Amino acid sequence: MADRGHADAGRLGGPSGVDQTAVRRANLARVLDEVRRGEVVSRAEIAARSGLTKATVSSLAGELIDRGLIRETGLRREGAVGRPGRSLELDGSGITALGLEINSKYLAARGTDLAGRVIVERRLGFDAMHTRPEDTLDRLAGLAREAIAELSDQGSAHSFLAGIAVAVPGLVDADTGRVRYAPNLEWHGVAVTESLRDRLGNDVPIAVDNEANLSALAELHAMEKPAADLVYLTGEVGVGAGLITGGRLLRGSSGFSGEVGHVPVDLDGGLCGCGRRGCLETKIGLPAVLRAAAPDLIAADADPQDQAHALRRRAEDGGPEALAGFDEIGRWLGIGASMLVNLLNPEAVVLGGYLGTVAPYVVPSAMRQLRERAVAGDAATCRITASAFGFSAAVRGAASIVVEEVFTDPLRIPSGDEPSTAD
Repeated sequence: MADRGHADAGRLGGPSGVDQTAVRRANLARVLDEVRRGEVVSRAEIAARSGLTKATVSSLAGELIDRGLIRETGLRREGAVGRPGRSLELDGSGITALGLEINSKYLAARGTDLAGRVIVERRLGFDAMHTRPEDTLDRLAGLAREAIAELSDQGSAHSFLAGIAVAVPGLVDADTGRVRYAPNLEWHGVAVTESLRDRLGNDVPIAVDNEANLSALAELHAMEKPAADLVYLTGEVGVGAGLITGGRLLRGSSGFSGEVGHVPVDLDGGLCGCGRRGCLETKIGLPAVLRAAAPDLIAADADPQDQAHALRRRAEDGGPEALAGFDEIGRWLGIGASMLVNLLNPEAVVLGGYLGTVAPYVVPSAMRQLRERAVAGDAATCRITASAFGFSAAVRGAASIVVEEVFTDPLRIPSGDEPSTAD
């Protein structure tokens, strides 16, 4: 339980140096979180659990209602005597979040409201690998405008877009929204946030992050019991890792952690998109598995999701070439996973993209390698499992970080008498 004096510090005046806005923001977030976790709760219950006074909770709840974040529901009796109080539940039907994804072979959009209801979900084939960054961002902006219009049409009369987040397969400076380097897209120093804001012409906050990071967060937010330490491996044209340690995303000193796809595992191996030879990506990226398990499925304009399902069907049919290819891919996957397990000791390695689709056929071989290579032996060997989200993990994660930011800072949502700048 929080210390009551500190929790209500926002009521204090004078030269205490307390940042009144920061305290108010923290208390609003605390009440909002209690409502979110409790589904339907009363003001008295929130006061008892949070350490805030009932008067403070009532004031904060009123502000959250005014901002459209929660709503009152039916009467609820708090005790044996006295008037019943009104319960509170999460609302947010008029507050929306938009996730976007740029991938090598497709663009995607996913828009939700604060309660997680999916309002718009789109995915279109697009060859970003052979398209100029300017043209890719033009098409992404068009997709965003279509999604924003649909969010506005299906939201409440006072719909408010809380933010946009973009997933990109490359090294991203999350503070500036600039893609430093995306080898498979051949992007260098592309200012995604600035470019997208210019194209959309509004003041909606826009964040940009690495696709593996956002996929890892999507997985973490969806877990009934979130793992404190996990590794999310993407499996598409490129291979990257989103790293969760101590329940938080591990970014590294400059924000460029997780580039496991470009760790060399075979110095005499094939040329990688980064210009080096023998990277893990050349062994377990989607082009590698197609060459090993189903060469006839290789097509420049094919949708990677369709290719992944076709690969799985080959294995389900018992095709010897497919099964042998998957065994080889699993071997290299286990080698790569063992490096991460020895470094980070995660609870789980989660496979995304095509790796998640074909997981039953690559995990056995991968686990054999992991058991052989885990320095700490069985004590460090973790499970390797498929993501439930497949190719949609990154765009889901993008939408979810906007939602999480609202729960962290409710003040970013205007109250009924404040002007909205997001329209």
